[in-house]
Amino acid sequence: MTGLNGARVLVTRPAHQAENLCRLIEEQGGVAVRFPTLAIAECDNRLAIQKTLSGLDLFHWLIFISSNAVNFALKANDGKIPQLKARHIAAIGKATANALAIAGIPVDLIPEQPYNSEALLAAPAMQAVQGKRILIVRGEGGRDELADTLRERGADVQYLNVYKRIIPSTNNAHVIALLEQHQLDVITATSGEVLQNLLIMLDVAHHQPLFSLPLIVVSDRIKQLATELGFKRIAVADSPSDEAILETVNQSNRGIA
Repeated sequence: MTGLNGARVLVTRPAHQAENLCRLIEEQGGVAVRFPTLAIAECDNRLAIQKTLSGLDLFHWLIFISSNAVNFALKANDGKIPQLKARHIAAIGKATANALAIAGIPVDLIPEQPYNSEALLAAPAMQAVQGKRILIVRGEGGRDELADTLRERGADVQYLNVYKRIIPSTNNAHVIALLEQHQLDVITATSGEVLQNLLIMLDVAHHQPLFSLPLIVVSDRIKQLATELGFKRIAVADSPSDEAILETVNQSNRGIA
């Protein structure tokens, strides 16, 4: 892994999730340009969340989509998720599993890399779900592929939405200035919504300079969306981890130099 030699890297993650990646970039000699294009807020249905969490023994499996799903479920329920005696917990990704561990909740299933819904569906335990009741804890408007596939396999699947995604009120002047001065080197985006919001938050006049910059994403699905939006130079990190993103940023930076 080489140094970034002052390369300016746009970090678009929500502010509360961006600092570790920013720190890694700066330790490698880069400049982390913080520009959160997504914010996470709790849903307005706290009583409904509490009611569902009080009846978790009705479900055979709980699937937590993200660490946000864990943390906002806890927040809505006074910091507690009832212990499950004969039920199973699945976490999509290590960060989600860590959030559950911090809350004292053991995890039964973590999919193999790349830690996504497809990997979870490939796990043997998710093949034999006929007649099982499954609760997916997630944010509003998430992908439906996981639930749809589990239903096709005979499961009774319900959602518990515990957070929502919004576009933050972020001053874009510093990003526009860097674009106009050709001083932005790499963009990182960890979701399709983050990428779409980036375009919304910047004037159309600044889209073409964005499209010509190296873009680091964390899945082929996001790469496909980025291509459709107009980005030209897209690289996919090996995993969604900050370390994998940094390695791909390094590779892109070597291509620039």
